[in-house]
Amino acid sequence: MLLTPYWLLKHDATWALEEVKQTLLKIPQQSCLLTDMGDFPVNPLVLLGVGSSFAFSGLFYHLHKEKKEELKKLKEIPIFKPDQHLVKVLKASPHRRLQYVAVEGLVQADGEPLASQFVPRCYGVIQKITVEEHWKFWNSLTKTWSTRTMNRKESNNSVPFGLVSPGAYINDLYVKVQNPLEASGCYLDRVYFKVRRAEKGLADMVINGINGEEPVAIEESEELLRVGSILTGYGEVVLEGGQVMSLRAPQDGRKFILVPTDHKSFMDRHEGTASMWKTLAAITGITGTAILAKVICGYVGNQDGKSKKA
Repeated sequence: MLLTPYWLLKHDATWALEEVKQTLLKIPQQSCLLTDMGDFPVNPLVLLGVGSSFAFSGLFYHLHKEKKEELKKLKEIPIFKPDQHLVKVLKASPHRRLQYVAVEGLVQADGEPLASQFVPRCYGVIQKITVEEHWKFWNSLTKTWSTRTMNRKESNNSVPFGLVSPGAYINDLYVKVQNPLEASGCYLDRVYFKVRRAEKGLADMVINGINGEEPVAIEESEELLRVGSILTGYGEVVLEGGQVMSLRAPQDGRKFILVPTDHKSFMDRHEGTASMWKTLAAITGITGTAILAKVICGYVGNQDGKSKKA
């Protein structure tokens, strides 16, 4: 989801300030318009607050509409589980293929799973291990130490796996997930993370001191797509033969997505985000309206007082 650019937000705030100014200038003052800016009784910071409130309200409402449109498209996607119903639908479909659907199931390795290198009795089907070094360097210009990350090493491993129906006693039916590393989505769970001090020998300390650089720490992390976890995949489903089904990247260009949760929770999260943007739009809009109403009432009251004195 793309946020509104800064220049557009700035333009909305400027436009809102101008609208507030024009509204106040149109208020009659003893049958004439206000022309002297010295008679303008409003603090510029108040006007800035009003304009900012309306600008943010417009921004939040725009994000709300975008999220609702995304939700509408998501609700149009059929949802299946790896069962006989999906097999029947595929057999009745042209070319035994469903172009873009969601499949929810439990992760099951097609053979021997991957064992965690750091956590005992923890198994997965996709593994990502990251090791990176943190170094500090002496900056002769500023006379300070600065840090940077270098020598980053990342390894990705995977084994064939599929999705089985939750609660099924016999896992004869499953949907194979093809090329999962090509899918988008944060579907890996971090099972290990540690930062340890870098080991330095005497010779290394002397050399590093001369070069003005020194290793500080080594950061290690491991992420897994665990066996038995719930996964929802969005893509193309094909019946390859008999009851062998596979989930793969769509051929029509739509995204191949893996989500580490069930379909209902995924939709509820999007609904919550849409409600949040709507609430923020209402709050900022009401705040701007209240401040503007107070400014106008104060200005009108001030003009009434001047009329009575005259």
